Amino acid sequence: MNERITWPGRTAAWLSQNSTELLIGLAVALALVALMLMLRSVGHRIIANDPHCRTWRSVIGRVLAKTSLLFMVVTALDIVASYTAPPSRVGRLVDIAFIIVAALQTAAWVRELIMGIIGRQIGDDPGESTLGNARTVVRVLVSVALFAVAGIVILDNLGVNVTALVAGLGIGGIAIGLAAQGIFADLFAALAILFDRPFRRGDTISYGGSTGTVERIGLKTTRMRALSGEQLVMSNTKLLDQEIRNLAEGLSRRNTLNFGVVYQTGADQLRRLREIAESCVAAEPGCTFVRCVMTGFGPSSLDHELVYDVASLDPNIIGAHRTAIMMAIIEAFAGDRIEFAYPTQTTFTAAPDGTLVMPYATPPAQS
Repeated sequence: MNERITWPGRTAAWLSQNSTELLIGLAVALALVALMLMLRSVGHRIIANDPHCRTWRSVIGRVLAKTSLLFMVVTALDIVASYTAPPSRVGRLVDIAFIIVAALQTAAWVRELIMGIIGRQIGDDPGESTLGNARTVVRVLVSVALFAVAGIVILDNLGVNVTALVAGLGIGGIAIGLAAQGIFADLFAALAILFDRPFRRGDTISYGGSTGTVERIGLKTTRMRALSGEQLVMSNTKLLDQEIRNLAEGLSRRNTLNFGVVYQTGADQLRRLREIAESCVAAEPGCTFVRCVMTGFGPSSLDHELVYDVASLDPNIIGAHRTAIMMAIIEAFAGDRIEFAYPTQTTFTAAPDGTLVMPYATPPAQS
């Protein structure tokens, strides 16, 4: 009873003894709270202008917007307590509250910073659900790790021996990692695909002996539609272990057309082949002639190579241009009496007197 009677008196005495320090502490605390409220408001405005977090300014705004009112209040109380000399129990309670709230607030800030950096790196694709799934998984993993560290820091500052706890968490993490290493390998491979962007949904890629258009990048596998129509499913880890050719990243597609003419083709006609091929390619809009050269002496033909570029990545358009160029070359060769070669075998025989019998008619001797 006496304690209840004397408590208001002791409180009044404490207030009178620390009135100046209390006013200074309150002023500093209110100024800091006002500053944090202003920064949080700025963060909310930045996020409203850039919800997809595409710039570093938006990343910082995302962090500032996650400042909680509880952290502000407890920080203000700790500042006031540092300027005054409160009773030991009150001071200890304020210190414990500040340690807990500060650790949790720091974990929240770091999580938002990491997620903001990830969002800035991978961007946002409204049609890609994998981005949302990956962000959810990353957010869960980051939150578990950061708040686990925050919990350990809190317990350590409260005087709890956390050595055994840290060792147990380490052993448990190693066991889980070994048990699910295949799943985690595919998961991190999916995150590598999303962050590094070697290809995106809708790109046509070639790997190994397969070519297909990417339809979905999952957390474990990537699904593609082959040119022949079937679906290809490939593990993300195995896919990244191979050399990938992204056909969608080119501005044009280079095409090679091989053909051969008969050995009876005259030298003047051979010299005109380049001109004929160039004119056939130039007649097709969007096609650029590169070269037409003789590549070798075949068993039954003089082999040539025509190379040209098509300013399109659509296989249907590329095929249409190829057909048109081939038809134009056939028509031009027919007009110039240039014959295409086909596999032939010539047999030479000899008469009893050793004279060669030619397999074709020989012109009569001129008198």
